[in-house]
This record gives sequence, C-alpha cells and structure tokens, in this order.
Amino acid sequence: MKSLSLFLLLLTFTISCHAQSDRDRKNYTFKSGDRFGTGKWYMGREIAHVMGYQGINWLERDEREKEENTSRLLKNMDIQEQEVIADIGAGSGYHVFKMAPVAKTIYAVDIQPEMLAAINEKKEEMGIDNIELIKGTEKSVNLPSNTVDKVLMVDVYHEFSFPIEMIASIKKSLKPKGKIYLIEYRSEDDSVPIKRLHKMSEKQAVKEFKAAGFILKKNIDNLPWQHCMVFIRQ
Repeated sequence: MKSLSLFLLLLTFTISCHAQSDRDRKNYTFKSGDRFGTGKWYMGREIAHVMGYQGINWLERDEREKEENTSRLLKNMDIQEQEVIADIGAGSGYHVFKMAPVAKTIYAVDIQPEMLAAINEKKEEMGIDNIELIKGTEKSVNLPSNTVDKVLMVDVYHEFSFPIEMIASIKKSLKPKGKIYLIEYRSEDDSVPIKRLHKMSEKQAVKEFKAAGFILKKNIDNLPWQHCMVFIRQ
C-alpha cells in the first residue's frame, strides 16, 4: 500500500512537471542568441542573466548618481508619506534607503539572500524600521495582495526568467490605481555604455506589459541613460 501511494505521488509530480514544461514552451521560446544571453526568449526578446550578488559594489558605485541621476528618478515617482512602495530586485538597497525616509513602508524584494542580508545589515546599522525584506522567487514577488501603491524596478525586469508570471504577481500586489515605474537602459540609444542584452526599448516594454494588462501612462524622458516608464492597469 505504501509503495502504491509513493508511485501515485511520483506520477502526479511527473505529470505536473510535464504540464509546466508545456506551458513554458508555449509562453517562451528557446534558441541560441547573444553569447551572454540565456537562450530563453519572450516576445522576441532574449532574457538576460541575473546579475549576481558579486556585483554589489557596482550597484553602490560613487558614479551612480551622476550616471543615472537617481535623485531625479525619485522625484519622478512623487512618493507620498502614506504610500507603500515595493522595490522589486532591490539588490543592495541603493534605492530602498533613498525612499525609506519619505514613504510609509518599503518592501525590498530580491531572490538573492546575499542581497537581502546586505540590506538588513545596513537597515539595522541605521535603525530604520519601515523597510520589510521579502525573499522572492523567479515566479513571484511574494507580496500581499492589493497593498502596494507604487512598484519600482530598476534595470531588473529584463533579467526575469519568467516575466509573465512575475508581472502577474506584481499586478496582484498592486492597489487598483497602483503604478509600476519601469526603469531600463535605453536600447534606442547606442551611446548608453551598457551591453545590448541589458537594455530595453520603449516599444518592447509596451508590448510585454500590454500582454499583462497594463498601458504606458507616460515615459518621463529626463534621465541620462534610462527610460522612466510609468505603467498602469488598462
């Protein structure tokens, strides 16, 4: 009897895995592309590899304010003191700690425990109590439903292994009038000194977010290297 139960459990697991593989093949394609790419494609765009925690010093580089004008980005977001903000792919917390003084709550979401540990260490050193650390997965931001006013994604969306699932998860966490601030290096601009796979065009972003039920409200064109695209529900 125990052997039969184990067999049925394994059979169910195998069927579930095959069903998931079929869904992945339907939504995503797999082919060779950029030698630095993953070989996984979504809507004509090759998905880039995730930048590991080993690149944390680059996220905290002294030149970042000058290169990206992060202060202006935060002004673009017009954060209010009662708002709940989610930084998806928060990394080292570079933007998290800039937003914390002006928002009610900041959810710092990342899939790498090393990144979350770095944020937590700094959070404790500074005595900040309105930053909540969230361990996400490749398919979910693991945030409570209908709680977030604004989502910030800085140079991270193009690295999502499962963009369909991730946008759906983010959409679930947003309040009805919530906004997504999608920050990506401009692929339309060859002068931006970033690898092609780590850039996105406005056209591509609009196509992918439209498929998830979002429309581009505006693209705030005032950052040196990046798009500042604001998406809302259709």
